[in-house]
Amino acid sequence: MVDISNGTDQDLLPESRFQYRTVRVEHLQDMQNYIDELRKNGFFSENKVFRSYVDKLAFRLPENFPEAKYIIVIAVHSPLARANLRYHGETHSVFIPPNYYEFDFTIKQLQSTIARRIVKREDCRIEDVRHNIYLKHLAVRSGLAKYGRNNICYVDGMGSMLSLFAFFTDHVFEEDHWTDIQMMDSCEKCRICMNECPTGAIPNERFVINVEKCLSLYNEVAGEIPNWIPEWAHTSLMGCMHCQFACPANREIIAAAVDFDEVTEDETVALLNEHFNEDMTRVLSEKLKVVKPEQAETYLPVFARNLRACFSSLFKKNMEMSI
Repeated sequence: MVDISNGTDQDLLPESRFQYRTVRVEHLQDMQNYIDELRKNGFFSENKVFRSYVDKLAFRLPENFPEAKYIIVIAVHSPLARANLRYHGETHSVFIPPNYYEFDFTIKQLQSTIARRIVKREDCRIEDVRHNIYLKHLAVRSGLAKYGRNNICYVDGMGSMLSLFAFFTDHVFEEDHWTDIQMMDSCEKCRICMNECPTGAIPNERFVINVEKCLSLYNEVAGEIPNWIPEWAHTSLMGCMHCQFACPANREIIAAAVDFDEVTEDETVALLNEHFNEDMTRVLSEKLKVVKPEQAETYLPVFARNLRACFSSLFKKNMEMSI
């Protein structure tokens, strides 16, 4: 049960920040069948990193919640962020897409928001399952989102600057929003994202991208970034924004990017050189909002590698422009 007897409206997400849909659990098997068909037809990459993300996902009732009746899928607007780093006497901006930095709310706050503003009951269960389910497919089948040609979810008023969450509940809603898979109408004749993708990962004929070619698959984890990825592709501290920057559906949303606290020259140098003492780890974690101090050992070296790639691309471009 979610306790909504304590707390105030100030603890909840404003209604302007999120959108939601509800789907009956009877549709779980239909969604799983679709995923199984993709696997059967060879549309699921065998890449180890990709499989580590998806092999744990499935459309099924939680074992500890067999009485669940509906799935609530929620999109929360999460703006594009800029990390501003001083280096060589200048400030350089590197982008951090949604879902790569810490949320400014907790899952408990989101559950309370659902309880107070959506379900409006104190006696129902609301269980978080965002790490166990294919969120994009659920969002599209619920009508909350539509696919872009780039296989990314878009929600009206948010573009692709959003974070998806899913919750099982035993509350019975009046409406089941189940619908067919849809791509945005504007994508029908548009090929901008295909042309902007630095690695050619976006095919023309289907929603499913060529995962092995996607930059994000390689810069989210430790290790060397393949040489076949062009140097100019690196513009984000993690992930990739090329197709989303160029997308007409994101034009106004991208312009509303937020700035994180400036990283000083000394801090930037420490990050680039991977000199992480306790104080530096804490400061970088706070300013970049992309890692908690206890996760720093895993993530900061990845950010350092990506930042070196971003700076290499930036400085090479500036040098070419000055010739």
